[in-house]
Amino acid sequence: MHRWLASLVVALVLAPSDPILADQSDPRLNDLFARLLATQDPSESRSIEQSIWEIWLTTDDEVLDGHMQRGVRAMNEGNAKNALRELDALVAAAPQFAEGWNKRATLYWMIGDFEASVRDIDQTLALEPRHFGALSGLALIREAQGRAFEALEALSRVLEVHPHLPHLQQRIDRLSDGLGEAI
Repeated sequence: MHRWLASLVVALVLAPSDPILADQSDPRLNDLFARLLATQDPSESRSIEQSIWEIWLTTDDEVLDGHMQRGVRAMNEGNAKNALRELDALVAAAPQFAEGWNKRATLYWMIGDFEASVRDIDQTLALEPRHFGALSGLALIREAQGRAFEALEALSRVLEVHPHLPHLQQRIDRLSDGLGEAI
């Protein structure tokens, strides 16, 4: 009995005082990003990327995760009004949650409100500078706006954190070639 009690006390003392949150501050991300840079295996790269997205997409809070799930579902169904309502609620309730901002930026991009999308991308990147999804989205917007140099800058930042992102090098080459022709 004393051994069991001693084990319980040790476990409580050694347990982290704060729960591990699955978001951009999750301590597992540093290792995942290091592995993403180091791997040369496309299959491993996709697996690591998926793990990063899983961490980014969850908060370990049922209410917040519910807003995220309903917002993404509404986006996938083409219901921008409901998606915006859910993502607005998510961002208001958890302004330090980068993926809330990123999902709302994606929604704004989908409905063609590029300036609102860029504002939310800026918030995402302030919270998680390695967010390759937000950086890639920023590149799409800047390219659509005819701002190829800024698009190339965003893609160069993606290259620094996720060099194996599908079609990344082709996008960089195409923009670089276009800039070369413009000179």
